Amino acid sequence: MSETMITVRHLQKVYPNVTPLKDVNTEIKRGEVISIIGPSGTGKSTFLRCINLLEKPTAGEILINGLPITAAKADVPALRRKMGMVFQSFNLFNHLSVIQNITAAPIDLLHVPKEKAYERGMELLRTVGLADKAESYPDELSGGQKQRVAIARTLAMNPEIVLFDEPTSALDPTMVGEVLSVIRNLARQGLTMLIVTHEMRFARDVSTRIFYMDEGVIYEEGRPDEIFENPKKEKTRQFINHLKVFEEDITNHDFDFVSVTSRLEDFGRKQQIAQKTIRNMQLAFEELVMQVLIPSFAASFNLTFTAEYSEEQGRVTLRLCYDGSELNPLERVDEVSQKLLARITSDYLYTFSDGMNRVEMSIA
Repeated sequence: MSETMITVRHLQKVYPNVTPLKDVNTEIKRGEVISIIGPSGTGKSTFLRCINLLEKPTAGEILINGLPITAAKADVPALRRKMGMVFQSFNLFNHLSVIQNITAAPIDLLHVPKEKAYERGMELLRTVGLADKAESYPDELSGGQKQRVAIARTLAMNPEIVLFDEPTSALDPTMVGEVLSVIRNLARQGLTMLIVTHEMRFARDVSTRIFYMDEGVIYEEGRPDEIFENPKKEKTRQFINHLKVFEEDITNHDFDFVSVTSRLEDFGRKQQIAQKTIRNMQLAFEELVMQVLIPSFAASFNLTFTAEYSEEQGRVTLRLCYDGSELNPLERVDEVSQKLLARITSDYLYTFSDGMNRVEMSIA
C-alpha cells in the first residue's frame, strides 16, 4: 500500500461571516492525483490554502508525512519547501526574467549553486515548452505561457506535493489546453497533486480520485468513473450533470400555491426555458400536486417538488417525493387530466419503497 502523504482530521476554517470548511477529513497517498470540484464558494481553494498554511485553520489537524504541521512548533518554512503551489494569478516577479523567476528560490532557499540552478531551470522550461522564453520577462508572455512558467518555478523546488488552485481560471479559453497538457504530463510522472479545477473532462482524465466539496465538507469522493457516471449523492449528481434546480418543500394544505407557481415561472425564465415548457411545468404541478396529492394528504405531510433543467440536454425533469402509503397520482386523475398529462409529459416513472413515493417525468 502506498505511503500516506497528507492526513486531514476535522479541519475547520471560520471567517467572521462565513464558514467555508466545517469538518474536512481525508487521507492522500503518495502519487495520487486528486481533483477537487464543486460549486463556487464551497471552500475548495480555502482547503488548499490550509494544507500549506497560507490560511491558518480554525480547528483540526493536518499531517504531512506524519508530522503535524498545525502544531504550534511546526517548521512551516520547511513544509513549504516540500509543497509547491501554483496559483490562478501566476504570481511571477515582473522585474525578473523567466529563468530568474525559476532559479531565485532554489538559489536563495535551497542554496543550489547558480550554474546548477540554471541547468535545472532550463530543463524545466524545455519540459513545459518554453526554453526559448528563458530571457523574456513576464509582461512579454501570454497568460498560458505565464502559467507554464509558474509551474516550472514550482517544480524547481523539487516538491513532494504540488497544489494547483484553479490553474486555468484566469486564462483565455484558447490557452487552457496548453496548461492542462503540462499538468497531465506531471500526473504521468507520479507526482502527488491536488488540483482545484472547473475543467470536468480534465478532472476525469487525469485524476486517481475526485473530491466533490459542498456544505463545508468533502461531500462525496471516489474514482472518476464513480463520481462522473454513478454519483451517490443528489448534489453531486446535479453538479456533474450541470443541472439547474428549483426545489420546494410543502408540508401543509395552506401553502402559498400562487407563490410557488410564480417562482417556478421565474426559474424557467432565468434558465431561458421556452414559455410553452414553463407553462407545462406549471400544469403538471397543478394537476398532480394540487388536484390529486394535496387533497389526499392528512393535515401534515412531507412533499418535495423539484424541477431540474439540464443545460446540456435542454431538458426539464420534474420530481415528486412524498411519504405515506402507496399513492400513484397518475392513477387518481380523471380522463381529461390523463390526456393532458400524456400530451405535456413523457417518461413518467412511479416507484414506492420504504414508505416513500417517488414520481419522475420529463416535460415537453
